[in-house]
Amino acid sequence: MPGLYIGSTTGYSGKNMIVMGLGLRLQKDGFNVGYMKPVGAMPVEIDGKLGDDDALFVQDVLGLDGNPEDVTPVVVTQDFKVKAFSGKMKGLVDTIAEKYEIVSKDRDITLVAGSGSMYSGKYCDTDAITVIKKLGVKAVIIDRFEKELKYDYLAVMKETLGDQLIGVVLNDVPPHFMDEVNQLLAPFLEKRGIKVLGVIPRDPLMGAIKVGDLADRLGGKIISAHNKADRVVESFLIGTMQVENFMTHFRKKKNSAIIVGGDRSDVQLVALEGDCPCLVLTGNLYPNDIILTRSEVLETPIIMVREDTYSVAKKMDSILSRHKLRDAIKIKQGSDLVSDNIDFQHIKKELGLG
Repeated sequence: MPGLYIGSTTGYSGKNMIVMGLGLRLQKDGFNVGYMKPVGAMPVEIDGKLGDDDALFVQDVLGLDGNPEDVTPVVVTQDFKVKAFSGKMKGLVDTIAEKYEIVSKDRDITLVAGSGSMYSGKYCDTDAITVIKKLGVKAVIIDRFEKELKYDYLAVMKETLGDQLIGVVLNDVPPHFMDEVNQLLAPFLEKRGIKVLGVIPRDPLMGAIKVGDLADRLGGKIISAHNKADRVVESFLIGTMQVENFMTHFRKKKNSAIIVGGDRSDVQLVALEGDCPCLVLTGNLYPNDIILTRSEVLETPIIMVREDTYSVAKKMDSILSRHKLRDAIKIKQGSDLVSDNIDFQHIKKELGLG
């Protein structure tokens, strides 16, 4: 039974998106797909059994209903870490191999999802390289663009995994970097024997978040236009500059939440009239009545938060780059991105799926 491990150079690289995209496409092509996430870091209890929240979600999308203890045999809790660091967690990779046998039984292909980076879990011998070698499966590694691509890391992975590495996927590549990827980096990797299976372009929707979820994550509260809490935020702008300068930037950025001090009613009004998805007012300062009224009339929610503008912007940056892929519209979009940009023929050939 062939298996395919989907790992990545860092956490939050798009593993769930790739796993779901591959799984849905292979199912569409008529294959019986199994799924496993050997190590989970988001503990959740299902009918008295410990599983992983991400794994449960992916199973649901793929229409699978495996026993959570088989699907995710290693779930990292605080108690687990204490035991692992004390040397009381031995033989975990053998347990993973036993559960893999159960999960992959009668399947045409089993997708094995990584957790964190390729080295995460080294402290208890459940890192990606150990698992891939133990299971004898092929691997795909995702490298998400963050200022640059991690080509050194990918070259090391090729040396480490050899023929078990069937290729890499370069994810979330912005338009301005596409030429460099296609003309320089992809040929470099191919020369090293590293097949580039796909380059997935940046899509603002994939990092988007609903206003209501954003308020929760920022620890703030919505104080107006509550009925529009499902508006979508794709990016953000900080409204600390002069109004004229702010307007220039604002016009270029659609679907941007505006982070602004609660006392800057001039910027707040411009943002409201320009149809931003929401205002995030910092410093725990209530807006004046004119702003509140315009917010209700224009149906633009206002989120009020305690922290200062700089702290909120840092938090927002982290939220937008790490927001979970949970909306139906995102799953559809993510699956389409994977289907349109990945070389499925090569993957199927390498896995012997014909």
